[in-house]
Amino acid sequence: MARPSDHVDGARLWRRLMDLSRFGARADGGVDRQTLTQAEIAARAHLVALGRSLGLDPYTDEGANLFLRCPGRRPDLPAVLAGSHIDSQPMGGRFDGAFGVMAAFEAVEAIRAAGLVPERAIEIVAFTNEEGCRFSPGMTGSDLFTGVRTLAEVAGIRDAAGITQGDALAAVLASDRDVPQRPFRRPVAAFVEPHIEQGPILERDGIPIGVVTGIQGTRRYRVTVTGEAAHAGTAERRERRDALMAAVRMIAAIDRAAADPADTKLTVGMIEVTPNAPSVVPAEVLFSIDLRHPDNAVVDRLDAEIRAIVEAERGPCAASLRQIQHNPSLTFSPDLRAAIATAAGALGLPHRDILSAAGHDARQLHAVCPTGMIFVPCRDGVSHNPAEWAEPDDLAAGARVLADVMWHLATGDEVRAVAS
Repeated sequence: MARPSDHVDGARLWRRLMDLSRFGARADGGVDRQTLTQAEIAARAHLVALGRSLGLDPYTDEGANLFLRCPGRRPDLPAVLAGSHIDSQPMGGRFDGAFGVMAAFEAVEAIRAAGLVPERAIEIVAFTNEEGCRFSPGMTGSDLFTGVRTLAEVAGIRDAAGITQGDALAAVLASDRDVPQRPFRRPVAAFVEPHIEQGPILERDGIPIGVVTGIQGTRRYRVTVTGEAAHAGTAERRERRDALMAAVRMIAAIDRAAADPADTKLTVGMIEVTPNAPSVVPAEVLFSIDLRHPDNAVVDRLDAEIRAIVEAERGPCAASLRQIQHNPSLTFSPDLRAAIATAAGALGLPHRDILSAAGHDARQLHAVCPTGMIFVPCRDGVSHNPAEWAEPDDLAAGARVLADVMWHLATGDEVRAVAS
């Protein structure tokens, strides 16, 4: 029988990735295609046009998740999904998220080129706001799709310009041309998300395919410290309510607490100071905390320590901590991991198990259907950066594995064992 992977065209995949990177292109070779912006609206229209040229049926939902459906013989069966996201960080690269979507296009085209018609439909998906840089937290599209959050819960979130996520979603959906909407929470047989690793392990080991075992746990917070503005030259230090100094004490103590165990990931990536004037004692500070570790017990212990530190180090200031996201560590479907490893082995592609240190939409899908991820190497592990790079041969290898896995999942009898 024809094998879909034999029909994957690496040059075509690369060309389409580069075509997509034109939307939101930066002068330094990176991409600024933040969620629900004009750049993403144009990229969505590009994907819809591409899908229609291949005979795929586009549709969306109220969360602006974009689907392109390749029909199967049995329309009554739940579809198999593959894809990722197309939004980027402000200084993003050309491959994060985008590779997963374009690899799914390549897999569908390869299946058709092999003369194969799946039993169940295969749908390419681009989820909305995976990155969370414009509207925080991220994963909005997959959260809405799986029912983790509701539209009412996310609609009022504002970006830095004061635009609500609800208004931005409405603008994107209004820009779609003849793209029907369908409801959230449709049954899904399985989901596979191809992605660049965003870490150095595969490149270091010279292995083109990572079989992702799961995703490490994450907690995200916003801490607000409220003091009092005062004159830098006249206010006595002992009388000041300096919000920035209190925040600095908190951050330093949290950093010390997160030093053990050594593989804990702690990031304070955002600090906003008010009034942010050189001769005024800061009246208010807002800062973020991103905490990650594969062991849920470690994350839970550090959560308690962080809360205690915020209270202990606030001094004469007031302080509040708000947790905006909590995602425990998870392990992906053993059956899907085996299917990915089997497909890679049959193609003679070296592969290894690997844990994802970053979050992905696959986390949300894991709660509603068998889910897996395929990693390919990226240069020096660099991501969320214009220097982000993946070799064309590695991208093609990932698409070949995906094509065979998608065919396996979409052929009726075999998927029942995976989706049980």
